[in-house]
Amino acid sequence: MLSGFKKFLMRGNVLELAIAVVVGTAFTAIVSSFVKDVLTPLIAAIGGQPDFSALTLTIGASEIRYGVFLNAVIAFLMVAAVIYFFVLTPYEKLSARFVKQEEITHRECPECLSEIPKAAARCFQCTAQVMPLV
Repeated sequence: MLSGFKKFLMRGNVLELAIAVVVGTAFTAIVSSFVKDVLTPLIAAIGGQPDFSALTLTIGASEIRYGVFLNAVIAFLMVAAVIYFFVLTPYEKLSARFVKQEEITHRECPECLSEIPKAAARCFQCTAQVMPLV
């Protein structure tokens, strides 16, 4: 029972996933700090506020801190953009290079729409003459 668990932990997928989680957490902390400490104070300075994250809305006795929420939204959008543009898009382009193109061996008969070999000169279903594809 323990040997199966050990094999599971030692598989490459589990280790890669663990590394990805650690790196992703560290990256998210960096982006969150950038948004909180650099980006939103610049936005707040343009808007005339001393601190963007200090923006609040008071309703009755409750205080809604929407500035902190906006910080989190901006951080999320930045992380998502970096993942999309610097990880997903290059990965898709790279993996598209290694996709093997499937060779076409059959085609449709233009008369009866049955499937015939691409080199056929006559359809075996309706006996219509077709131009062979090379």
